[in-house]
Amino acid sequence: MSEEKKNEKCRCHSGNAVYGLGLIGAAVYYISTATGFWLGVLGFLKAIVWPVFLVYGLLKFLVM
Repeated sequence: MSEEKKNEKCRCHSGNAVYGLGLIGAAVYYISTATGFWLGVLGFLKAIVWPVFLVYGLLKFLVM
């Protein structure tokens, strides 16, 4: 390995932690508000793509 490679630090894992905590929080929220099994499944699928809803709401807020 070159000397440059030894001194490099990867700082790319904090985003994964934020997404993971957001996934757990969104799953708990959506599943707890579900009134049936399939709405719970839909809630889990929503929890996987929660950043989409976040960005959409933010852009909607900024444009208005």
